[in-house]
Amino acid sequence: MLSDSSRPYITASVPVLREHGLAIARTFYDQLFAVHPELKNLFNMGNQASGTQQTALSGALLAYAANIDRAADLKPVIARIAHKHASVGVLPAHYPIVARHLLAAIKNVLKAAATPELLAAWDEAYWLLAGELIAAEARLYERATVEAGALRSLRVARVERESDTVVSYYLTDDAARSPGHFEPGQYVSVSVELPGDGLRQLRQYSLSDAPSRPHWRITVKSEQGATASQRGRVSNYLHDHVREGDQLLVSQPFGSFTPLMAAESARPIALLSAGVGITPLVATLNALAESGTRRSVLFAHAARAPHHQLFGSDLTAASARLPALRSALFYESDAPRAAQAGRMHWDIAALGEFKAADLYLCGPLAFMQEQWRELIALGISPLRIEREVFGPELFERLA
Repeated sequence: MLSDSSRPYITASVPVLREHGLAIARTFYDQLFAVHPELKNLFNMGNQASGTQQTALSGALLAYAANIDRAADLKPVIARIAHKHASVGVLPAHYPIVARHLLAAIKNVLKAAATPELLAAWDEAYWLLAGELIAAEARLYERATVEAGALRSLRVARVERESDTVVSYYLTDDAARSPGHFEPGQYVSVSVELPGDGLRQLRQYSLSDAPSRPHWRITVKSEQGATASQRGRVSNYLHDHVREGDQLLVSQPFGSFTPLMAAESARPIALLSAGVGITPLVATLNALAESGTRRSVLFAHAARAPHHQLFGSDLTAASARLPALRSALFYESDAPRAAQAGRMHWDIAALGEFKAADLYLCGPLAFMQEQWRELIALGISPLRIEREVFGPELFERLA
């Protein structure tokens, strides 16, 4: 718990961070990488180039200051961060480095306003959070029975094109077996050495098939156009260079978005996705189909057009095994009669029994914001809506 002497300084930082948080984040990363260039291997440099990571850190500082006495509100965010840190191999030794450069960035940007008392308060607040993350990450490494940063060499047993821009890679161990158990909704980090700059980069990809299958499946979307030089370097490298029979360096599965671990009730379950956000939810659907669940299941997906639809065969197979499965497909163009034209939309009649469901969202941020607002307006409790965020946690309200 934050000390009484520090609390007023952290609370008073909220308006300051709204004004100067992004400058602090930019200064922090500039200083960090200048002194420790080796840490670029732990960070997504595409997000650095686009500014997404700096925006995320600025939002994180603001959210932490604004919720410093509301541990329950911070708990799910801390869990997501701990899993992401574990997936890239963050060590306890990294935290003092971050502390030093973060406090230096606050002092550099705020200048005279960064009094010794303010800096001492942020030092205390930082180490409260760092202590929670270090402990959470240690538990994750222990549970996964790996050391921080451990990667396995897995064989690409099959490569399957899902659409013009999306490819699935089926991974096995050397004995052509599944690399191990995971929870539907989790992801793995894939490590590649990018040509030209000698940079090793890690990217997270959701496991997109049921845990019982004799493989791990990851599904990767290539980036086209102007964004490809920044955000899509690893994904595009996989598309361009990885073929059947190749080896990939892959982490153990991590991720706190695990719909079936929290789904012991008899309530219906609704899986709502858009675009490549289908990946963790089709893994969940396939696991439900294999379990023969008696729960009512809604699987709804939005795509730009039918030829962008992913995993149609998975949905067909699940429908054959789950009589209570209801599917709903939404296409912005060229929608056939069996689908709905336009963006995903709900009303009380359309949701039916799934108004009482446990709901899980994954897709672009705008999609999740839109779904969140609509579902809340229909009277669904926010406590029954969970989401998966691809990329940095932007700490934006969904509502």
